[in-house]
Amino acid sequence: MSTQVYLAQARASPNAQDCMALYDKWAATYNKEVGDEKQNYVAPVLVAQVALQSSKNPARSVILDAGCGTGLVGQALAIGGVKSIDGLDLSGPMLMEAKKTGAYRNLAQADMNRRIEKPDDTYDVVTCVGTFTAGHVGPDPALRELIRVTKRHGIVISTILEEIWESGGFKAEVEKLEAENLVTVVSDGLIDYVKGRGDKAVLAVLEKVDHV
Repeated sequence: MSTQVYLAQARASPNAQDCMALYDKWAATYNKEVGDEKQNYVAPVLVAQVALQSSKNPARSVILDAGCGTGLVGQALAIGGVKSIDGLDLSGPMLMEAKKTGAYRNLAQADMNRRIEKPDDTYDVVTCVGTFTAGHVGPDPALRELIRVTKRHGIVISTILEEIWESGGFKAEVEKLEAENLVTVVSDGLIDYVKGRGDKAVLAVLEKVDHV
């Protein structure tokens, strides 16, 4: 199956189970295919760069890569000097590929449409790339959960496919989190996503507010 077909089917998935089944099949060839010049999936490296810039000391930062897939973000973070990276993903085969990178401290299977089994205020930075897209994970409770597990003054960096930023309720959820004084919106501009396809995504950078 071609990358175009996989992407189209992934974005049309009616539920998390169908989406997971597709990624289970795609895991072994995913990195090669999305990294191809025709696709040029640049978002993982761009988000890792923002994460590194947001950290005062990358080597001492503890980062959660939510929806880590095969580990593209984790690899870029590790190259940048991060030593403590945890990863979550719904697909077991994708997690197996991520494990092969050697970038992650811990990896766990998780459905981001549900509560994340992590304590409050755990991570300095949370990244989430390629998960907030059509047919994948919605904004609620996922964004709120990412904020919950982030330390006060920590940063959540997420990509949201441009076409669902408003229609999928992500913009409204970010505004709600800001109105509840849970986050400050650092930025929410557009970036290249799958550059070869011309896809854009909103890069939402949120800082968790310190209530104390």
